[in-house]
Amino acid sequence: MPRALKIYIVGLVVLSVVSLTATSLAFKVDPRIAIDIDGSATVSDLDKLAGILFWIAIGLVASALPVKMPRGMVVAVSSAPIFAAMALGGPAVAGWVALISTIEPREVQGRIPWYGTLANHASLVPPAVIAGLVAEALGRGSPSHFIDFVAVMAGASSMFLLNLGLASVLLSIRTGESLRQMLLADSRTFAGSHITLAPLGWLMARMFATEGQGGWWATLVFALPLYTTRLAYHQYVEMREMFTQTIGALAEAVDKRDPYTSKHSWRVKEIAGDIGRVMRLGEADLEALEWGGLLHDVGKIGVGDDVLLKQEQLTREERIKMNYHPVLGAEIIAPVTRLKRELPIIRHHHEWYNGSGYPDRLVADEIPILARILHAADAFEAMTAARPYRMVPLTPEQALAEMRKFSGIQFDPKVVDAFVKTKWALGVHDPGAPVVVRQVPMITDVAAGAAKADTGRAADSAPGLEPHN
Repeated sequence: MPRALKIYIVGLVVLSVVSLTATSLAFKVDPRIAIDIDGSATVSDLDKLAGILFWIAIGLVASALPVKMPRGMVVAVSSAPIFAAMALGGPAVAGWVALISTIEPREVQGRIPWYGTLANHASLVPPAVIAGLVAEALGRGSPSHFIDFVAVMAGASSMFLLNLGLASVLLSIRTGESLRQMLLADSRTFAGSHITLAPLGWLMARMFATEGQGGWWATLVFALPLYTTRLAYHQYVEMREMFTQTIGALAEAVDKRDPYTSKHSWRVKEIAGDIGRVMRLGEADLEALEWGGLLHDVGKIGVGDDVLLKQEQLTREERIKMNYHPVLGAEIIAPVTRLKRELPIIRHHHEWYNGSGYPDRLVADEIPILARILHAADAFEAMTAARPYRMVPLTPEQALAEMRKFSGIQFDPKVVDAFVKTKWALGVHDPGAPVVVRQVPMITDVAAGAAKADTGRAADSAPGLEPHN
């Protein structure tokens, strides 16, 4: 475990212990959370404990089926019982329920390392306690439904933001990705969780309090909306995964037409994603790079085997056919509205920074940034993999030298600078700083440049020609 991660987890644990102890000593448990056990009109400590255990039990059931989001965070509907316990019992109760009710079966079964379990719970307790304090300050428990609702929603929002922040820092340290990326990764889903579960938790608390100490069972009717909310999260992740797998299968089918390009699209997707993370792109752009990387060569479906699999240099007519595949790919994907962001990537991933690329001869910033990133990833993968026209691939050092050489001509210098900071260039000698932008004569038949993908069969000794994947 990295030293920074150890320090962070220890800090979380200390903060959790201090906050939970302090609020337990400073705040009494609100009697509204009590469940009347002995039928007495007096609310005893045992009645309060029964109420707390009730919400813990609901939380444990809700935590039994967590949903893992695409970027690694986990969502469970146990937030609703925590919000309800906060609304009824106060800050200390919120902390204790958050600590115990979020225990998951995978933790009990040992599928999560002990320090992971410790970190998960320690990142929940302080937000829950602070949420209770915020709600308390704003009038939690007020006879006015409106004031009580606003107080609980404000507390729930505080818990959402603090938990998201603490969890994002934890994941950032563990994965090495930027905090900004972690914060934005699944925030839309977490925001949806907050919007759905916070009012639901308040309603559960109101139902519990309104029905009186003997009507606590009425809150169990909320089991169905809790389950359907969890089901919605699961279906979102499942549909996204199925969509990605379908796209991947299509990309693999295209790549396998040529045995030398098997898994090419997967590797391009990985390289492009790493470049995007170095450039601190948002989650939507990273997702577009993922799917656009997988689909960037889908237009090759319309290119005949006599051209696609030809081992000799392509003729002018054959090159025109090959150069049309980005346009054809965009036309194929255009009807899929979910892939609207990926269309510019697919169409423009062969544009050159100096304007001598295709199909639209865009220049510099006219080329969408995601297409520029994919272009560099595509070129590096093509250069470092075996091809029929070049059975011995370039070494990473040679490929990086080519990218530096044609920085400002074929590649966006900023993208090349970002690439050298990825794992793909780790330990690779960098020949120098990026070259300033310079113009070269436009070439109509054969675009000059490094080993960019997919336009012709060039010999390694002919740097003015583009090899094709």
